[in-house]
Amino acid sequence: MLLWNSFLIAFSALLPLINPFGTALVFLGLVGDAPPEVYRSLARRIAINNIIFLAIIELLGSAILNFFGISLPIVQLAGGLVISAIGWSVLNEPDADASQQNRHEESAMRDDAENRGLDQKAFYPFTFPVTSGPGTLVAMLTLTAHSSDRVLTKNILGHVGIFLAVLVLSALVYVCYAYAPKITTSISPATAHGILRVIAFILLCIGVQIAWNGLSVLLTSVFH
Repeated sequence: MLLWNSFLIAFSALLPLINPFGTALVFLGLVGDAPPEVYRSLARRIAINNIIFLAIIELLGSAILNFFGISLPIVQLAGGLVISAIGWSVLNEPDADASQQNRHEESAMRDDAENRGLDQKAFYPFTFPVTSGPGTLVAMLTLTAHSSDRVLTKNILGHVGIFLAVLVLSALVYVCYAYAPKITTSISPATAHGILRVIAFILLCIGVQIAWNGLSVLLTSVFH
C-alpha cells in the first residue's frame, strides 16, 4: 500500500514536469531532420540517462546540495534561466517553409560526425534540462524528503515507489522521443511548427516561473 501510494504521488508530481509528449516536440525541433535510427538511439540514451540522473538525485541530491552549499532557490533561479534560454531559442527558429527547406539541405549533408555531435548532447541539453529540468530536480528532492522515514521498511518502500515512477516516465520518454517524427507526420509542417512555437513559449514561461520562484525566496530572505 505504501509502495503504491508513493508511486502514485511521484508519478502525479513528475508527469507534468517531464511531460513526455510536450518535450518530444521540443526535442524534435532541436534535433531536426534526422534518420529514424538516430531518433531511436538518442531516445534510448536519453531514457537511460534520465533514470540514472533522477536515481542519483533521489539518493544523493540533498547531500550534494548541502556539500556545495547550494540552496533550492539558487537551483530554481539558475535552472529556470537555462530553461528560458532553450525556450527562447526554439521560439525564434525560422518559419516553417524556410525551416523545412533548410532541414532538407542539411539532411543531404548530414554525416556520422554530425550524428556523433547529437550523441554528445544526449545528457546536456536533451536529458537535462529539456527532459528533466530544475523543476523536476526540486520535485525529486521534495519527494525524497517526504518519503524518508526512520522506519527502515517504510523508507525503502517509499524510495522504491519513487524509482518505479521514474522508470515508467522514462519509458514514456523513450516512446515519445523515438517516434517524435511519426507523431507529427499527420500534421502539416506549418501546423507542427506552430505547435512547436506554442510549446516553446510555454517552456519559456515555465523557465521564467521557476526562476521567479527561486528569486522571490531569495528576495524575501534579503528584505526580511
